[in-house]
Amino acid sequence: MIVKSLELSNFRNYENLSMEFSPSTNILYGDNAQGKTNILEAVFLCATTKSHKGSKDREIIKLQSEEAHIRMRINRDDVDHRLDMHLKKNKPKGVAINGIPIKRSSELFGIINVVFFSPEDLSIIKNGPSERRRFIDMELCQLSKLYLHNLINYNKVLNQRNNLLKQIGFNKSLLDTLYVWDQQLIRFGSALIKERDSFMKSMNELIITLHKKLSDGKEELEIVYEPNVAEDEFENKLKKSMERDIALKVTNVGPHRDDLSFLINGQDVRKYGSQGQQRTAALSLKLAEIELVKQVTKDKPILLLDDVLSELDRKRQNQLLDSIVGIQTIVTCTGLEEFVNNRIETDRIYKVIQGTVEQG
Repeated sequence: MIVKSLELSNFRNYENLSMEFSPSTNILYGDNAQGKTNILEAVFLCATTKSHKGSKDREIIKLQSEEAHIRMRINRDDVDHRLDMHLKKNKPKGVAINGIPIKRSSELFGIINVVFFSPEDLSIIKNGPSERRRFIDMELCQLSKLYLHNLINYNKVLNQRNNLLKQIGFNKSLLDTLYVWDQQLIRFGSALIKERDSFMKSMNELIITLHKKLSDGKEELEIVYEPNVAEDEFENKLKKSMERDIALKVTNVGPHRDDLSFLINGQDVRKYGSQGQQRTAALSLKLAEIELVKQVTKDKPILLLDDVLSELDRKRQNQLLDSIVGIQTIVTCTGLEEFVNNRIETDRIYKVIQGTVEQG
């Protein structure tokens, strides 16, 4: 799968942009705060309906504008597709595939698969659990329509249950209706726990080999899935937590509180690992993500690298660059030295200056 072209209107700092991409390596270079990352964000948004930054639609639309558009042409299995996204300040986004509007933007998931790697991802191990859950959700939503369905429904039920918990404090008679939401929460939540567990097992099969290679065979990396509650204990623990939930007016049990641990030779990297070990573990995680997409989709993902090479030492740069051979890559950087020094073939080079893009 490849992105063939991208058009932007009133997106971030771009009033109008039209550019085409090579099926191999595309470099966007220029000073900081010129708009390089915004191009990667547009590709990611068009593939997943979400900003990699977690930004809301109204924050993405260019200042003084009421709406923005993204138009992207892709090719998958030798078939061209056109994706159109219409972002509005005060209304839900509109999405069309090949000119046909879709009812739910989530239907866009899985048409193309992207792997986004930024300096922030190098901190995924030591940052809070919400970022690690977001990593799991974003990848599984691209790979599994069933997971996407269960996640959307779980979040809806969770919000409804939390609203009900707030109302029970004022009206005790509503307590009888809590059971209905509990059953749905257990149904969708149990499915999420099961799929997350299977996903992490698949990731571990890949990451052990990849990390050994990165560490010259000195380290063995394992990802441990830490569910907030086991699938077969969900109902019982939810009942036991009811009084606490009502007191705190929030649901305290469920996969919305899951986490991951990263162990190197049995030691928790978050607590005991050096910064170098944490970064290498994060790199291994991304490389495993690329390999898993290949296995599941029988195709190669589109790789978006946001100024990440400058954050890695030469050895880790080489490991990453070796892994992208044959994969369409769109990479941002402030200069071209890392590519010249690594003698990486670059098919297309763009210079980005204050919301304008010139092909070099």
